[in-house]
Amino acid sequence: MQIYVCVKHVPDSAAALTIVDSSRIDENVTFLLNPYDEHAVTEAVRVKDLLPGSEVVAVCIGNDDAEKTIRSALAMGADRGLLVTGGEGCDSIATARALKAVIDRDGKASMIFTGRQSIDAEGWQTMFRLGVLFGFPVVTNAVKLELDRDRVIVESELAGGVSNVYEMKMPCVIGAGRRLNTPGYPTFPDIVKSKKKIVEKIELSSLETGESDSCVKTLELAPMQQTRHPSEIKGSPAEAAQQIVNILKNEARVI
Repeated sequence: MQIYVCVKHVPDSAAALTIVDSSRIDENVTFLLNPYDEHAVTEAVRVKDLLPGSEVVAVCIGNDDAEKTIRSALAMGADRGLLVTGGEGCDSIATARALKAVIDRDGKASMIFTGRQSIDAEGWQTMFRLGVLFGFPVVTNAVKLELDRDRVIVESELAGGVSNVYEMKMPCVIGAGRRLNTPGYPTFPDIVKSKKKIVEKIELSSLETGESDSCVKTLELAPMQQTRHPSEIKGSPAEAAQQIVNILKNEARVI
C-alpha cells in the first residue's frame, strides 16, 4: 500500500515577516514543515506500521529549500520524498493539480494525508480539490482514525465541539487535525537516517497538470491593523456584570 502525505514549506509563525513589493514576503526567514502536516505525517506512519509492506511518501511543492521540509517528514518516519520545483506561488487549484500529477506519475495512492490547513495561506481547500481530481472521498479535521479492512472510519471535529463519524472506502483523502495524535520529535539517529533517504526532484513543467479555467492571484499584501477602543466599566459588581453581558451580547455578539 502506498500512503502519500502532502506537506507544505511555510514560514515559522514566530518569524517577523516583512512585505516586499506589496505582493510577497521577504523569504529570508526560517521556513519549516507546516505544523498541521506534522499530524498528517505521524498518522501516515502509524497506519504504515499497522499495514506491513506499506510505504509513506512525502510530497511537497516548493523551491529547493523545501527539501528541508521533506527531510523533516523523512525524519518523522516517511520512507522517501517527492519535491516538485518551479511551482512557487501556486494557488490551491494549481497545487492540487500538481500534486495529483506527481502522485499519478509515482504510483497508486491508497491513502492521501494532508494537514487540515496551512498556517500561511489558510485556504482549507487543497485536500478537497485533490479529492475531486482523484474521485476520492474526503474528510478533514480528523481527530480519530480506525482501519477496517479496505475501509477507514474517521471522526471529524466540527465547530463548537460537535463531531461526525464517517466511513470511507479506500482510496481516500484525510485532512489531519491537531487532536488526531501527538507528533514526536525525531531523535538524532532519525535525523541522520533521513539524510540518506531518497528525495526525488521533479520540475513542475515536466508534469501534465492539465488546464484550469480559474485561478487565484495575490494582488496585494498588507499588515493587519488592530484598533482598540477601551472603555471603563463603572458601578456596583452587579451593574458591571450587566454591562459586560450587554457588551458581549450586543457588541461582540459572542453570546
